[in-house]
Amino acid sequence: MGDGEEQKKHKYGGAGRALCAFLLIFLILAAITLLILWLIYRPTKPNFTLVSFAIYQLNLTSPPLLSATMQFTLLTRNSHPRLSYHYDHLSAFVSYKNEAITPPVSLPLLSHGAKSTVAISVLDRGPVPVSVSVMNGLAMDEAYGMVGLRVVLKGKLRYKGGAIKSRRYGVCVECDVLVGFNKQFGAAQLSLLPSSSPQCNTHV
Repeated sequence: MGDGEEQKKHKYGGAGRALCAFLLIFLILAAITLLILWLIYRPTKPNFTLVSFAIYQLNLTSPPLLSATMQFTLLTRNSHPRLSYHYDHLSAFVSYKNEAITPPVSLPLLSHGAKSTVAISVLDRGPVPVSVSVMNGLAMDEAYGMVGLRVVLKGKLRYKGGAIKSRRYGVCVECDVLVGFNKQFGAAQLSLLPSSSPQCNTHV
């Protein structure tokens, strides 16, 4: 009787050790597979560059109200060889000293394939209320002939690689640009050209 119980313990103990070894090997292989997939599909931030900017109208009235017509173009580069980027709920506006000076413009859905470049052109117009400090600062910069502005792009971003889709991430793109006034067309047709094509900061 004692020998039988001992054999059973030995039998079940060996099966338990085999099961533990199998689970350990399975977990190790699963971890290695996940690591390989992460290295292959690890997402990278999209690159944005502001390539053109123009202001066709910039009128300040009282009470502090800014009526502006601005147009700008962004180039975005997806350098990932396997992932595509998909944007939705996109909107863009222009700010001055961290205050919006144009209304947000809703943009259509954007699908961005692997290793590709896409241009985003925006025409933004409309009056917006502004603070007195913004109104005075813009008036001084216009008189000086140079103004610093920021193009802001906000929305949701999702990565896709084959059948794998990520959750949606909030994305915010900020492009600071220093532009000079060109008054050859007169105040009614005020045109601004960027002094450079700055690389933008992308936050995901």
